[in-house]
Amino acid sequence: MEQALREEGLSGAVWALVEPGRTYVNGAGHSDARSAAPMRPDHRVQVGSVGKVVLAVGILRLVTEGRLSLETPVTELLPELPLTNAWSRTDPVRVKHLLAHTAGLDHSRFWQVFSLEPTPDTPLIESVRGDSALLRVQSRPGSRYAYSNVGYALLGMIVESVTGARYEHYLDEQVLAPLGMNDSTFRFVTQTGPHGDRRLAMGHFEKGAPQAAVPMYLRPAGQFTTTAADMARLARFLMGDGAIDGEPFVAPALTRALGEPLGTEASLAGLSIGHGLALAGRDRHGVYGWCHPGTTIGFVAMFCVYPEHGRAFFVGTNTDSETADYDRLNRLLIASLSMPGRPKKIERASAPPPDVEAWNGFYVQVPRAMSSLAWIDDLFNFVRAEWDGRVLRLSTLQADERVLEPVGAGRLFRAADRDGPSHVLLVGPDGKRVISDGLHSYERTSLARLVFGWTSTAVGLLGLGYVFIVGAVRTLRRQRSRHDPLFIPFIGVLALALPIPLFLGQSFLQLGDRTAASLALATVTAVLPATLVIGMVRQAKALRGSVSGVIDLTMLAAALQWLVVLAAAGLVPFRLWQ
Repeated sequence: MEQALREEGLSGAVWALVEPGRTYVNGAGHSDARSAAPMRPDHRVQVGSVGKVVLAVGILRLVTEGRLSLETPVTELLPELPLTNAWSRTDPVRVKHLLAHTAGLDHSRFWQVFSLEPTPDTPLIESVRGDSALLRVQSRPGSRYAYSNVGYALLGMIVESVTGARYEHYLDEQVLAPLGMNDSTFRFVTQTGPHGDRRLAMGHFEKGAPQAAVPMYLRPAGQFTTTAADMARLARFLMGDGAIDGEPFVAPALTRALGEPLGTEASLAGLSIGHGLALAGRDRHGVYGWCHPGTTIGFVAMFCVYPEHGRAFFVGTNTDSETADYDRLNRLLIASLSMPGRPKKIERASAPPPDVEAWNGFYVQVPRAMSSLAWIDDLFNFVRAEWDGRVLRLSTLQADERVLEPVGAGRLFRAADRDGPSHVLLVGPDGKRVISDGLHSYERTSLARLVFGWTSTAVGLLGLGYVFIVGAVRTLRRQRSRHDPLFIPFIGVLALALPIPLFLGQSFLQLGDRTAASLALATVTAVLPATLVIGMVRQAKALRGSVSGVIDLTMLAAALQWLVVLAAAGLVPFRLWQ
């Protein structure tokens, strides 16, 4: 572990290994890169979304007590929420959908994650106010998994509605205390100031850059401070029968549903992996378990339980790095647990599904993680599926090709690095073809739609590049200068650089706030189309058959069409606070 931390550029880590009759806790590296203070096994760390598991246990405790039902529609518990659900008459968003991330809600928005405006006491309702599209349901509730921090913020609000207490207080007193997790809390904890804790390791980014914790809007989805020993206690509870000291705490049926996907299109089609009420089934490194990752400012964590083996592990690092291979730590810990791999019980099918070629084509993820960026997501995160007569190949722009072989009955497929089925081919209720891995669902889209988007983008960038380069050359040569039809568009394109020094002068944690930088970005992207229109009008009036004038007009139109497409997608003007 020490070697892995050094080679991956991670400051430090604490971890726990849970085996029958034995718990092992340790730490390595530094709790603070500046002082080189060692990371002790009892250091506290922040685990981001791993805290969702404990929040889910709190919801299941309320269900066990009869104070709440998994089937209750969310609008009955939170009538003030402006949920927009096209399926509300037959399929309302229920509590179980929020737990399992099948409510069809957005993951989050910039302003909910990157903001210095919230305080530890900001009411939870503020995390979902001011954006009518934020609570729009993208897919039929219960049908598809789509990770949602917004959904878990609503669960925090539900706890407060049912108990009459702040969700932090209820969970600390009524869930963490009975579980013996006395070194953990949902309250805001940071490294310095009035909420400071000396046992909390300092968070870091690349090259050891320190970053103290700050309050967040979506705190039920990612604000949780704990220790490796406490996470080991949680693991033992989750692998048990839901009782504490022989007394029922969570109903056994609910405990069994923690990591078993139920009711989604993929699970109904026979795919056993996916997300349950608290954890996601993962087929990794030769073993199957229930896991939940977590990332927050300066920290990354992973928590996995393997009920069939009675084993579990937790690892929390105090570095949030874009380049580190965190899965290397997971592999080390899984190997330390010495679990026998599952035999591949499902053999290759004697013949592929007879209609498999009908799934050839291009696919986009539905529902999207961030619906406000759907246009960008579709163009650059699409999947191409192609059956070559033997295997199904899935290719993307950003990852290596995945090769899937047909297994078992139906339309199940398995990737080479998985023991069991990893994907399934579906036909949705609307007749659209779908490919799902249990945690992502991709709907078939037309190639013409993608080609239009790619062409529009390429032509638009060409036009903006022409305006910038030719406009700069003419301006430097003082060739007609302000009388040149390209002059005003050139100034409009040049103005796109104005927000850059403003962004460099502020914290990245303010990306979603209305700062001078974000307001400048919104202004210049709003004004740019107008400068292109002005240039086109001036050029049309002065055209007179000039070849250069025709080229100018064509390039201005090329740039303008792209901005119109972006405006239709809600991306122009570009407002980070929405």
